[in-house]
Amino acid sequence: MQKQLRWTAIFAVMLLALAACTNTGGTSQSASGSAAASTSASADTGDDPEAVCAADEFGCVEVADGDPIVLGTALVITTADADLGQDSQYGAHVAGDLRNEEGGVRGHMIEWDDQDDQCSAEGGTTAARALVADPQIAAVIGTSCSGAGVPAAQITSEAGVTMVSPSNTAPSLTDPATHEPFYARTAHNDKVQGAAMAQFACEELGVTRAATVHDGSPYAEQLQQVFADEFVAQCGGTITGQEAVAPTDTDFRTLLTTIAAGDPELIYYPIFTAGGALMTQQARETAGLEDVELAGADGMQSQTFLTTAGAAGDGVYTSGPDLAFENELYQDVFLPAYYELCGCDATLSVFHAHAFDAANIVLDAIDEVALEGDDGTLYIPRTALRDAVFATSDYEGVTGTLTCDENGDCADPKISVSLIGNGAYERIWPED
Repeated sequence: MQKQLRWTAIFAVMLLALAACTNTGGTSQSASGSAAASTSASADTGDDPEAVCAADEFGCVEVADGDPIVLGTALVITTADADLGQDSQYGAHVAGDLRNEEGGVRGHMIEWDDQDDQCSAEGGTTAARALVADPQIAAVIGTSCSGAGVPAAQITSEAGVTMVSPSNTAPSLTDPATHEPFYARTAHNDKVQGAAMAQFACEELGVTRAATVHDGSPYAEQLQQVFADEFVAQCGGTITGQEAVAPTDTDFRTLLTTIAAGDPELIYYPIFTAGGALMTQQARETAGLEDVELAGADGMQSQTFLTTAGAAGDGVYTSGPDLAFENELYQDVFLPAYYELCGCDATLSVFHAHAFDAANIVLDAIDEVALEGDDGTLYIPRTALRDAVFATSDYEGVTGTLTCDENGDCADPKISVSLIGNGAYERIWPED
């Protein structure tokens, strides 16, 4: 009860602060920071729910009077990369908790079915199949890793279940040639991140020769390729080598010796926690790499990476989403709720705010399209829900002003570079 009273008081303050705010499209803002739904389809059109559901190719989610609206998550919550998924899971759950403090959506509380994508294609497949098998799952927040997202997006789209990822960044997931129709994301596209890291390497570090390493995942392979292409295009730089490892590899010494023979000034290895930490340690011990700059990406931004890499991590650069959010919602409402939920005093990784925005976009879309039956049942048409998510425009979220395009890219992308020192990440670029 004390927690409820505290958040109710905070929301009263936030409602007063946000009451005068409007986005550029003129839509008023709710206390959760999301665009408030206009009026329901039932109120606007008087549509018969059963007729609407019959006309929808994928039917409706039916939520009985008094029952909760159930959302799924498909995030990496075990393995060495668990910080990444748990960080997003807490972010999504905070959105649900704050909605529940406001009375839920249409009087229905929000509940969750949390599945583990294991940061792998196999895990993404298993998680997605488990979620679409439950007809009560209204939508999914996931996946964490792009490798899991590729099969999961296909499975959920075939079932007509909207999935919004807070952290998939591989360009292929929203490429018109490969995009799945019910898939969207609030994370940046790595076309942006790769270009930003190339700019930083050229302009700030002054390097002209670089090597890359990927682990075969869509995320790592595509990001290093964007970096390599942009490094050549922006700087006239030289890529001395593009190497590949397996996610399960633990000995990189031979590969690092090969890289050293190419005489790079920087190695960009946007891989994940376990491999990234080992590669960092072994690079520090490889002859010929003593003065080479080491750089990773958001897959290596976690407390677990810092602990595992230890002192070898100091001096490593990492690119990723810029967390310098300048809004009261993040500082005064989101973070205290996140810390209380996780029982921690620091965020676990870098996509928690993106998950919060993703969940709020989905919840707003449900509020917008849901129809109420005479017996109090709430009907959520699956195709209409997808269309409402993709129609998101000028949404004032924690991560910026989000607008979804036809291929599911919704982010207001901002990339920063951090430098690891004394076991912590320090944002160093851009300065403003």
